[in-house]
Amino acid sequence: MPKDATPAPGRPMRADARRNADKIVAAAGALIAEHGADASLEEVARRAGVGSATLHRHFPTRQALLEAVFKGRVEALCAKADDLLAEPDPGLALSTWLHAVGAHAVTNRGLGASLMRDTDTTLGDTCHAVITVAGDNLLARAQAAGAARVDITATQLLKIVGAIALTIERDTDGPAEVGLLVSIAIDGVRTHS
Repeated sequence: MPKDATPAPGRPMRADARRNADKIVAAAGALIAEHGADASLEEVARRAGVGSATLHRHFPTRQALLEAVFKGRVEALCAKADDLLAEPDPGLALSTWLHAVGAHAVTNRGLGASLMRDTDTTLGDTCHAVITVAGDNLLARAQAAGAARVDITATQLLKIVGAIALTIERDTDGPAEVGLLVSIAIDGVRTHS
């Protein structure tokens, strides 16, 4: 097996191969944030400092690479939610996470839509489910503390943030604007005396 080849299932990947795969995913993520999901695979390989053959050994299709980028981003978003469960201020924890969701959505720049072109929706359904659970946990804490309205759901919050991100994902100042727009939406989530 060539040194960069993906190992058979159940077999650990060599350290140098793991580093190459990680560099490829990081480069792809950066290019997607800059240019969208149709970013050039040749540019991904160049930025990662690997050859095209190495990229294709790790990710035989564009779809496989996009899925790896998306899964990594979803895992990071859910890990942030888990970390925020320890935040003493549940309202601040929810707000912080919703801002992270907005940033996540804007940097995806068409990634979700590109992945949905595939007929298998399992990845999208799974990612949506874990993000919703993460949001449910943070929202429940905020509601219990009186920091969030009790008549809203995490799914509704995710729809609001997703709609905001969708409208500005192609804007050059999208990442900055998403923060402002999410803050405006969060004001509607808070309980008011």
